[in-house]
Amino acid sequence: MDSTNSKIFYGHVVVLATFFIVLIGWGTFFSFGVFFKPVLEEFGWTRAQIAGAYSLATLIIGFMAIVMGRLNDRFGPKIVVSICGLFSGIGYLLMSLISDIWQFYVLYGIIVAFGVGGFFVPPISTIARWFVKKRALMTGIVLVGGSVGVMIVPTIAAWLISNFGWRLTFVMVGIVNVIAIISIAQLLKRDPRQVGRLPYGVNNETANRMSLQTSGFLLHEVIHMKEFWLLCSIFFCFFLVINAVLAHIIIHATGIGISPARATMIMVAFGGGGIVGRIIIGMLGDRIGNKRTCFICFVLMSGDMLYLELATDLMGLSVFSAIIGFAFAGIGALMGPLTADFFGLRSHGLILGIIYASDMVGGAIGPVMAGRIFDVTGSYHWAFFSCAIVGFIGSFLVWLLGLSRVKRI
Repeated sequence: MDSTNSKIFYGHVVVLATFFIVLIGWGTFFSFGVFFKPVLEEFGWTRAQIAGAYSLATLIIGFMAIVMGRLNDRFGPKIVVSICGLFSGIGYLLMSLISDIWQFYVLYGIIVAFGVGGFFVPPISTIARWFVKKRALMTGIVLVGGSVGVMIVPTIAAWLISNFGWRLTFVMVGIVNVIAIISIAQLLKRDPRQVGRLPYGVNNETANRMSLQTSGFLLHEVIHMKEFWLLCSIFFCFFLVINAVLAHIIIHATGIGISPARATMIMVAFGGGGIVGRIIIGMLGDRIGNKRTCFICFVLMSGDMLYLELATDLMGLSVFSAIIGFAFAGIGALMGPLTADFFGLRSHGLILGIIYASDMVGGAIGPVMAGRIFDVTGSYHWAFFSCAIVGFIGSFLVWLLGLSRVKRI
């Protein structure tokens, strides 16, 4: 059956389901910033200590991405995502009971992170299996869910915190994670063969050729390719910058006189820029190539970090946030397609999980680095400037990737 021309294609159901899973899972996780100040005020911990829990969570997410990618290759996304929804929800529920810093680290840094570790690689790897044509666009649409989540979930969480307190808010988001994510996960299927279909963009005449083209490499082959290490390094730089911003931008805004309620508009702008970025970058990746598009996004992100020094009011910070949200969305949407471009689909989940883990290592360093620099200097100036430098290093690595022709080393 020709999956491109068929009127009803279950892959679009998978896209819709993964969209909402990413929306809820990542929208909740990226709400960390709105909990930062109330937790800081209640317990008196340092910014580096609080950001450390976020960094630990990021490391665990990276490690779990490898595990979840392998499990997704073997068992499919329905089981994997359901288990992850259960863990993230329980973690948020128990966060309402914390009274000491070690509890914060165990519950948020480990339990919540265990669950969130299944909200990127399994959905994105599944989309790569369902779509050959328009793969980057469909990936971008799924990740729009994350941008929408960043727009609405922190805003709702901030309102709930102001009316009910941060503890009860954690209870509410925990319940939503458990019920919604597990329910939606039941719609997921690993690949088109489970419903007797071909991937989108493939017909019966090209099925055998497509099978050969997408058999891909195994992990022990990939680790001898320079493209693998370049991708790991590129996404390390990417998420170091992004996570430093996401963890500290709200409290940075309140530090220059913006109220917490108004500061959430910065995250709305981030999510809005992300929505535009997911779609435009997905289309651009399909049109001019994923490597060129990734380079454009990196340069945009790095230049925007320099602009942050000039953003001293809500409007300026919102413009900054929209631009970096656009770049963030674009680079994130290209991770899965780039992995498929270079290494095929045979072990896509596992390989993507390892690349994503390097992403999370960078993401773990970013928040602690920025928090430590602030604790020492009393300002975010050098923290954000350092992020800009890391971003330009990533841009150079993407340029090197553009010269690659998939040769083993």
